[in-house]
Amino acid sequence: MSFRIISPKTSQKIMTGVLWASGLVTILILIVIIGYIILKGLPALTPEFLLSEPIDSGRAGGIAPMIVSSIYVTLIAGIIATPLGVGAAVYMAEYATEERIVKLIKFGAETLASIPSIVFGLFGLAFFVVFLGLGWSILSGGLVLALMALPTIFQVSQVSIETVPQSYREGSLALGATKWETIYRVVVPAALPGITTGVILGMARAISEAAAVMFVVGSALAMPISIFDPGRPLPLHLYIIATEGLSLKNAYGTAAVLVIIVLLITVLTNTLVDRYRRKMMGR
Repeated sequence: MSFRIISPKTSQKIMTGVLWASGLVTILILIVIIGYIILKGLPALTPEFLLSEPIDSGRAGGIAPMIVSSIYVTLIAGIIATPLGVGAAVYMAEYATEERIVKLIKFGAETLASIPSIVFGLFGLAFFVVFLGLGWSILSGGLVLALMALPTIFQVSQVSIETVPQSYREGSLALGATKWETIYRVVVPAALPGITTGVILGMARAISEAAAVMFVVGSALAMPISIFDPGRPLPLHLYIIATEGLSLKNAYGTAAVLVIIVLLITVLTNTLVDRYRRKMMGR
């Protein structure tokens, strides 16, 4: 004979409360961290700070070249990593049949995702800067960040594509579409919200990395004109002025700008995905 200490309804209420509390604590921690950084950095966020170049190694002046450098390296990473990651995910979800190849690709993606960012930076220094002769440049930094974002985009995209109901594929094939037409007209659009989430996660990691670009992008304070110029992205600038004690005020201001950029990218992308989802459901 078994005895219940608590009833199923009570245990359900308890677990629901625990899960709600976990979610609220997570949101609270996020609000506290973001709010603290923004409040501390708000006094520094003036038009002069955002639109001018740094003076005296960052003790004064602004962060305009750092904002441009961050946009450059993030765009390069996204342009390179997104098609590679989504393409690999489509292959794994729709075409791959050899079990050894599937396991090998998954193992490679998991290993790549677990490598410390500074190792990516050292690899980029040896391969992109020295071997390929790209030098310390925005391009080298973008390529390194693309390697870092690739496994995240690939893994999330693969899961999103695999969760598309099989009936979607069968219905498209039954109407006479080819396998490739079914993939790019039915499967990928249905999985697009999840794929976009993977791209956001990958780009958020790329734009906030300092260790990975420390050895490859250079540390120039001037405004980068082309992708072959050296630069100093926001995370690297924040690391330098904070660790060297150049200007705590500018450090908080730089951190606030970085957080706001990540928030804007996330909110804007999620809004576009929601509109796309509603449009697809309204068809």
